[in-house]
Amino acid sequence: MTDQLSPVDRAKYAAAVCAADMVESGMRLGLGTGSTAAWMVRRLGHRVQEEGLRITGVPTSSRTAELARQVGIDVVSLDEARWLDMTIDGADEFDPELALIKGGGGALLQEKIVATASDQMVVITDAAKEVQHLGAFPLPVEVIPFGWQASKALIEEILGTLDVMGTTASLRMEGDRPFITDEGNHILDLGLGRIGNARQLSLVLNQVPGVVENGLFIDICDIVLIGHADGRVERRDMTTGRVSAETVQIDMGNNAFKDI
Repeated sequence: MTDQLSPVDRAKYAAAVCAADMVESGMRLGLGTGSTAAWMVRRLGHRVQEEGLRITGVPTSSRTAELARQVGIDVVSLDEARWLDMTIDGADEFDPELALIKGGGGALLQEKIVATASDQMVVITDAAKEVQHLGAFPLPVEVIPFGWQASKALIEEILGTLDVMGTTASLRMEGDRPFITDEGNHILDLGLGRIGNARQLSLVLNQVPGVVENGLFIDICDIVLIGHADGRVERRDMTTGRVSAETVQIDMGNNAFKDI
């Protein structure tokens, strides 16, 4: 079955397995959203069923909550968990300082709340997501539906004063209708090309009326696990400055992955 996976999917799988195997019984865990996070949730479910791993999961989206329940993970809300030992999630881009762009899956608000309510955030990704400067991936900004066009116009005006290459904002669509987040909001995707000062941009965007949150995750990620198609996983620890590597056996022959 693994022979049918693309090199990118093999890399994602390796990073996800490595992260899931860091989890210890008794942990309260933030469960990310997206394709790489889905591998991780399924790996955790396999450990729950095969090893008796005991964890409590706080999903960052309704999609992740449904998957976690399917694989046997005990799911609670963040209010019930109060604080988390670790959050494991993917990223759309990351830079050398482990600043991230997230929100490609539309769950950036819950993802950021959950990640910042954790002792540690571990990001699982493939090497293609690494960039020297954030911004090639469109930056998602969650806005309330009321007056979203006014918010869009204000954002585009502000972008013209900042160190970015592009200044366009596009309403994310799902078919012929606006994409709706789990909180009932819209998402504007900003075509920036390159972000010169991510910290400044994040602060300025969140001052725009109607903006709920943006997809820049700064000073939140502690560890990034970068998967490769051959099973190698590079670990970069922002806290210690250490870089290490290990190899994961890419074996999807168990029932946890039968429908992927």
